[in-house]
Amino acid sequence: MEASGAAEAPAAAGVGRISLLGLIPIGLVAIAAALFALAGAPGLGERRGPPAEDLLVERTVLRPGEIELTVRNDGPDAVQIAQVAVNDAFVDLEVAPPEIGRLASNKLTIPYPWLEGEAYEIFLLTSTGGTVDHAIDVAVETPSTGVGFYGLMALLGTYVGIIPVIIGMVWLPFVRRISRGFLRGLMALTIGLLVFLALDATLEGVEIAGAGSQAFGGAALVFLGAIASYLALATVDAKMRAREQRAQAAGATGGYLALLVAIGIGLHNLGEGLAIGAAYAGGALALGALLVVGFAIHNTTEGLAIVAPIARARPSLLRLAALGLIAGAPAILGAWIGAAAFNASITAFLLGVGVGAIVQVVQLLVPFVRDSTGRFLHGAAVAGLVAGVAIMYVTGLFVSA
Repeated sequence: MEASGAAEAPAAAGVGRISLLGLIPIGLVAIAAALFALAGAPGLGERRGPPAEDLLVERTVLRPGEIELTVRNDGPDAVQIAQVAVNDAFVDLEVAPPEIGRLASNKLTIPYPWLEGEAYEIFLLTSTGGTVDHAIDVAVETPSTGVGFYGLMALLGTYVGIIPVIIGMVWLPFVRRISRGFLRGLMALTIGLLVFLALDATLEGVEIAGAGSQAFGGAALVFLGAIASYLALATVDAKMRAREQRAQAAGATGGYLALLVAIGIGLHNLGEGLAIGAAYAGGALALGALLVVGFAIHNTTEGLAIVAPIARARPSLLRLAALGLIAGAPAILGAWIGAAAFNASITAFLLGVGVGAIVQVVQLLVPFVRDSTGRFLHGAAVAGLVAGVAIMYVTGLFVSA
């Protein structure tokens, strides 16, 4: 025992010395930066030329006789807005504080008697003479965010999220009665559905990020969200794999896959809800009956993707309902967030999170598509993949109608 303790002491001391050596470069960098700042950045002098101004209008709120703009400074220098013109006519401006620091945001209140349905061009003039243009294509009063409004958002999320997914899960009795070869094709169809969702979310996230602040990462936020989500789910999967293997005889593997599919679809529907809530709050989306029906048809196929992995199991109605809520309910949460405080950077990141989750689920589904020889791209698989992508594409046309 004494020999063992004596051996552990030098080992601990060695680890301590290694840690100290690793901290030395960090300490030197901190000391050098502090000395550089205290000396007043010698050699650089004062910067010449006009300041770099980059303003971004993140949100527009229209109230009777008033236009409110949420403006973010996306550039390196502070910006002060001096005047505002609406359709080439200068108007009064209410802004506090007058100067917007780097990455900070501010609300500009513009008293203006706008008319519903008209188009307006707003010009922000900075103190240095720079201008920022912002267009309102169709002026519509922004809905007030009260209890009734959030109730409406919950209803819309239920229409486009929960109900379609649960209706799609009614395919379970049919899925139970198909042959094993047909089931492999159905699993491939599930992969096709998910691949289309991932591609659609990626493109939408990149587009939204392009319209938002670039200083926070822009389109890179989509891919950062996807990487973070994929790694997180892969870590959870690695920890649960041993437990699921022990319970494989009871059909737990299929239930586990169905849960992961529901989570991936739920994260996708979260991003979908964000877009719906933000567009509705800004008056940019007329959610009529046709569009709601289009979302319902499009999302019904997601229910099929959830029940495919549990075709040979006998899940209870309570478990099926839970899976449907996991996949559909995030649309309600997304609609609330999007309507209350839409932010392009956050939305892009969350869409990326959905993409990463879907990619991880697809990776887990691939072994279930392989045939007896180990091939993935056999006839049934190819047909299922093409059918899955085609179904999502065609039903997506209803959403854009």
